[in-house]
Amino acid sequence: MKELKIYYIYHSCFAVETSKHLMVFDYFKTHEKNKKDDIDLIKLISESRKKVFIFSSHSHHDHFNPEILTWKNLHSSLSYVLSDDIILPKPLENCHMLHEGETLSLGELQVEAFGSSDLGVSFLISTEGFNIFHAGDLNWWYWKDDTHEEEKYMRELYQGIIEKIGPDRNIDIAFFPVDPRLEEFCYLGGEYFAEHVHPKVIIPMHFDENFNVTEVFKKKITSFGIKGITFHRENMLLSLD
Repeated sequence: MKELKIYYIYHSCFAVETSKHLMVFDYFKTHEKNKKDDIDLIKLISESRKKVFIFSSHSHHDHFNPEILTWKNLHSSLSYVLSDDIILPKPLENCHMLHEGETLSLGELQVEAFGSSDLGVSFLISTEGFNIFHAGDLNWWYWKDDTHEEEKYMRELYQGIIEKIGPDRNIDIAFFPVDPRLEEFCYLGGEYFAEHVHPKVIIPMHFDENFNVTEVFKKKITSFGIKGITFHRENMLLSLD
C-alpha cells in the first residue's frame, strides 16, 4: 500500500495520509518528542498540502481532546467529522456531526457511521480506492466480573453491530481495540472482528504502552489470513510491508 502512510500517535490516535487527504483519528494526547524521527502531528497538519479531516468517535477523554477544535487555525482546508454525542462549546465551521447509520459525502471522501458497544460511533471511510475503518470504542467489552446478564447484553450488542458491518465492505485497514485491562478476554473482540469482517490489515489500538499485545494479536489473526501490525513506541510511521 505505497500510496498510504499510517502514523501511530498514541492510544487510539492515528494519522492516515493518502495522495489527496490527511485524516487524524481520536486524538487524545501525544508524548513529548524525544527521538529525531518522532512524528510531530501539529507540523504534519500545518504543512500538509492535502485536505485535512479530523475525526473523533466519541466524547470520552481518551478519544476526544477539545484541543483539536483549535486546529482549524493550522490549515486552510480542515474539516471535522465528530460523533454527535460530543458537545461543542460553540458552533464550528466545517464541522459534521454523525449518528449511527448516517453517511456523509465530502468530495472524494465518503464516511459511514456504524454503531459502538460504548459511546458514539465507529467510522468507515472510503477514499481514493481505500476503505479504512476506525472502531472507536467498538469492542467486545467482556470483563471478568460481568454478571451473566451483562455478558449476554454486551455479546449480543457487539455481534449485532459486527453483523451490520459484515464481510462485504472490502476493508483495507481496520484500527481496532486490544485492551489489556480485559485480561484473558483482551483479544476476544478483535478475533471476532477478524473472523466476521475480514479486513486485509488490522492495526491494534487502545493498549496505552503495552506494546506486547500487538505481537500476540498479530499471531492470533494470522489464522484468519489477516495481516497484523506490531510496533514498539508512540509517534512513529508504521510499516505495512
